[in-house]
Amino acid sequence: MTSLLHRFARPALIAILLATTASQSGQSAQPVQTAQSDARTSFDLLPMFRASATGAYMAGQQALQDLRTDEAARYFFQAAEADWQNTILVERAFIAFAADGQIGRAASTAKHLLELDPTNELAELVIATEALKERRYDSAESQLGAIGQDSFTGITASILRAWALVGANRKTDADAMLDTLGETGLDDFLVFHRALMAEVSGETEMAIDLASQAFAAEPYVARVVELYARVLANAGRFDEATDVIAEFEDQGLTHPFVTQVREQIAAGQRPGIFASNVQVGAAEMFHGIGVALSRDGSLDLSLVFLRMGLYLDPNADVISLALGELLDTAGQHEAANRIYDAVPVTSTMKPTAVVRIAQNLDALGDRPEALRRLGNIVTTQPDHLDAASVYGDMLRYDEQFPEAAEAYTQALTITGGDHPADWRFYYVRGIAYERDKQWPKAEADFLKALELNPDQPAVLNYLGYSWIDQDMHLTEALEMIQKAVDAQPQDGYIVDSLGWAFYKLGRIDEAVATLEQAVQLRPNDPELNDHLGDAYWTAGRELEARFQWKIAAAMDEEGHVKERVAAKLADGLTAANATE
Repeated sequence: MTSLLHRFARPALIAILLATTASQSGQSAQPVQTAQSDARTSFDLLPMFRASATGAYMAGQQALQDLRTDEAARYFFQAAEADWQNTILVERAFIAFAADGQIGRAASTAKHLLELDPTNELAELVIATEALKERRYDSAESQLGAIGQDSFTGITASILRAWALVGANRKTDADAMLDTLGETGLDDFLVFHRALMAEVSGETEMAIDLASQAFAAEPYVARVVELYARVLANAGRFDEATDVIAEFEDQGLTHPFVTQVREQIAAGQRPGIFASNVQVGAAEMFHGIGVALSRDGSLDLSLVFLRMGLYLDPNADVISLALGELLDTAGQHEAANRIYDAVPVTSTMKPTAVVRIAQNLDALGDRPEALRRLGNIVTTQPDHLDAASVYGDMLRYDEQFPEAAEAYTQALTITGGDHPADWRFYYVRGIAYERDKQWPKAEADFLKALELNPDQPAVLNYLGYSWIDQDMHLTEALEMIQKAVDAQPQDGYIVDSLGWAFYKLGRIDEAVATLEQAVQLRPNDPELNDHLGDAYWTAGRELEARFQWKIAAAMDEEGHVKERVAAKLADGLTAANATE
């Protein structure tokens, strides 16, 4: 549903950023020292005032780049107050208010921005969103009427305008507008929103038909699956709805809302419509486009769109989680946790929010508390796949390998263990078994992972390297690792595995060349430097070997490699440690 949007996301973002570089400053609407009648005193203070505005602007730029939106809003507004006729400063303040979720202030600033720059489409969009929120549908539709459909913001505005027409009981006009928009190649994206509009308008059969088209195009997108299952079940077509969800879950996929609908259907209940009103439907539009923008790398604009979605539908916890995830991407874990904490305990998304909180606690250095919270979810909700998966990962990072393997086993119990996507659980459980020195179990899991995903580079590399390190199946292992390198030639670890395979097979010249390449790709990994040292020594390049071992020892923070290379630095590579 988002692939076509990516064609428009980057050009639109560039256009918005370029608009901020067009210098259009003028006299401030609020003179310096309004209480002073002495024009000379005001003139003397003006350079200092402008310097302060420049500093605030620069601080705001950095804050917005870091997604510290509350600070960005404060700094940019301070700068804009100093020069209220400066388009750049007012536009930045407007963006920051919107990104921080202060949509009311963003809308009022947008009105002034349009006085300075009547072509700013994003300002029109925010003002129209405020009108839509307040059910002033004619006003929203009129506000968006002048925006064309030839830009990313224009496409978004057209869909929002269609929602305003639905709110004004002009569904036929909305359909006509989307027909025109669909001619640009956006039919696959629009069909989902057409289905929502039909549902809101009470056109049940049309909603089912459109949801069916959306599902046919994207059967593994959770929101599409949820919509189609809901409209079918609400029409009493429970068996068909169950089949839709089964097709999704048979791929090993889960989503809390899809699970909730499945449970309601199993209980003979109609789950209720996806979008209860125009505001909820438009919020879903902002949600989908906001996620598309984040994937495109346009994080600040993505934040604006997600905030507008949450403004229209404050109960949309799925948008809250998308917003938190975006903040996590920027390392703003505490801000993200405040959003996750605000998700109500009664929400279907609360367990997922708690999982995210635990991940952030771990990132902030409190792994014990993170593990405690995850353990509680896994115990109280044994069918929560995300919790079991993250719990296993965190236990593995903490080197609690038996416990990690148990968590992955629980995840496989939830999924059934035979879906293509289950390869990852076998793979990570295999790692846990291997680190716990249970090689037969680890080998069986790696082979099962490859059965489900034969070309997966990570599994090919791990199993191939493990075989080589144990002098097992050397020829087959070399072929597996070569296949992994072909798939990911810039992965230093996989290239190292290939070099180590050459070394084990006695192909020293190839080992040296390949291990040198691995160290270039990952110059600060002690294992790779240790391997290169061994290869140099065997090739007769003893000075270079000792140099690599010294680097390995110096970079090793855990001590395992340092202990291994100590004997080599003292006595060289002996026959006893040549197989290390």
